[in-house]
Amino acid sequence: MIAEEKSIQVLEACRSHSLMIVTAESCTGGLIAAALTDIAGSSDVVDRGFVTYSNEAKHEMIGVPVELIIEKGAVSKEVAIAMAEGALAHSRAGISIAVTGVAGPGGGSAKKPVGLVHIASARSGHPTLHKECHFGEKTRAEIRHATVLAALELVLQAMP
Repeated sequence: MIAEEKSIQVLEACRSHSLMIVTAESCTGGLIAAALTDIAGSSDVVDRGFVTYSNEAKHEMIGVPVELIIEKGAVSKEVAIAMAEGALAHSRAGISIAVTGVAGPGGGSAKKPVGLVHIASARSGHPTLHKECHFGEKTRAEIRHATVLAALELVLQAMP
């Protein structure tokens, strides 16, 4: 229900600013796009969604430089920003939201533990916003749900 309320707020904000939105998702695998498109009438502002789960998809679909992924790692501020800006460049949207993280239960490390998520929102003509989240020892589903909520909130922050 909370995701539904946030999704409605994002859609209304996009409408009021005449913006279409695009998503670029790794650890959420399309859940942000699904949350937005669960709302009837969302097609007037949802342009498209990129599920860029693999590093190759990040590069091939939205232009994240391979060198950046190698240097910083897929789960990084820099890659999240590149995803957000790449999604914007590869769509008709005026605002984007991108997420990359470690949803677990495995795959974490001391430097990048389970629950670490980087979120970025790019908007044409404005600075790209970034948020680093540490959701801690939650289940995979809880981390992904928390990521959706945090991502929708960042989109709202990116609005004037």
